[in-house]
Amino acid sequence: MDARRKKIMLVDDNAANLTMGKNMLKEAYEVYPVPSAAKLFEIMEHVTPALILLDVMMPGMDGYEAIRKLKADQRFREIPVIFLTSMNDETSELEGLSLGAIDYVAKPFSAPLLLRRIENHLLLVSQKAELRCYNENLQIMVAEKTTQVLDLQNAVLSTVAEMVEFRDNMTGGHVTRTQQYLKVLVDKMLEEKIYDEEVSSWDLDFFLQSAQLHDVGKIAISDAILNKPGRLSPDEYEEMKRHVMIGVEAINRIALKTSEHSYLRHAAILAGTHHEKWDGTGYPNGLAGFGIPLEGRLMAIADVFDALISKRPYKEPMPVEKAIGIIVEGSGTHFDASLVGVFLKVTDQFTEISRLFD
Repeated sequence: MDARRKKIMLVDDNAANLTMGKNMLKEAYEVYPVPSAAKLFEIMEHVTPALILLDVMMPGMDGYEAIRKLKADQRFREIPVIFLTSMNDETSELEGLSLGAIDYVAKPFSAPLLLRRIENHLLLVSQKAELRCYNENLQIMVAEKTTQVLDLQNAVLSTVAEMVEFRDNMTGGHVTRTQQYLKVLVDKMLEEKIYDEEVSSWDLDFFLQSAQLHDVGKIAISDAILNKPGRLSPDEYEEMKRHVMIGVEAINRIALKTSEHSYLRHAAILAGTHHEKWDGTGYPNGLAGFGIPLEGRLMAIADVFDALISKRPYKEPMPVEKAIGIIVEGSGTHFDASLVGVFLKVTDQFTEISRLFD
C-alpha cells in the first residue's frame, strides 16, 4: 500500500456494501473494510484513519453509539465521520449531525458523489490544519517579537536607570537590589496572603521591571547636590525632593507616546510615592496610611533598606543588622506595619541579595 495515500475506514455490517464501497474508493484511498463498530475500535488502536464512513443501522453498536464513543476519546474526536444510511429521515440526520457527523451519504452509493464528498471534507480538514498551524506559528512569531520589544524596552530603561545611579556616585547595584528585594517581598506576601488580592491583579513582570525607574527624576538634579559629601541644606533638600515629581512627569510624558501603560502605571506610582510615609510626614504629597499606593509602601522598605546598607557620598554603609533594626523601628510611622511583618520573615534573603549584588 502507498503510505502517502489517506486511510479511509468503511464501517458496514453488509459485506456487499463493504465490497462495493472499497472498489469505488480503492484507486484514490487506502480503504479498510470494517464489518462492525466494535471491530472499528479494535483496528483504530493500531491505525488512525483520515476519515470514517460509518453505517448508522448496525447490530450491536450502531452508528450513533459509535460516534459518541469516537467523540468522547481525545485520540479520535477530530477524525471526520460521514454517516452512511438508507434512511430518508430528517430527524435521524439531525441527530447524527448533532453528535458530530460532518455529512450523510445515502445508500446505495453513487461513486462520483461519494468520492466528491470525501474529497471535499478531507480538503476542509487539511485547510483547517493549515490554518491552525499558521495561527500557532503566528502566535509564536508575535510572542517572539513581543519578547524582543520588551527586552529592548527593559534594556533602554535599565540603561537610563544606571545612568542616574552613576551620577549619584553609586555602582549601579541599587536598581538590581531593589528589584530583588521587591520580588522577595511580593512572593512572601502572596504566600502569607497579605494584600494578595491586590498583588495578584498586577502583572508582576511589569511591576518588577518598572521599579528600576523609581529614581529616574534624579537625572535632573545637579551633581553638586547628588554628590555632596555632607548634609544637605534645607534649600538643597527641597531641590533633591523635586526628583520625585520630575520622575513622574518624565514617565507620564513617555506614556503619552505609547499604548503600553501597564508598565508605566507601576513606574509612575513607584516614582511618585516611595518617599511617602505611613504617618503622613513623607513627600511629595504627604499621603498617609492606605492612601499611599501599595507599590509605594513596598518600595519604601526596599529603597530605605538599600540606602542604609550602601555607601553614599555623605555616609558609610550601615551593617545589615542595624538597617533591619531601623526598618523595624519605623513600623507604623514610616512603614506599613503589615509589610514590615513580611520583611521580618525574609531578612535572610535581603541579606543574601545585599551580598550577591554588591
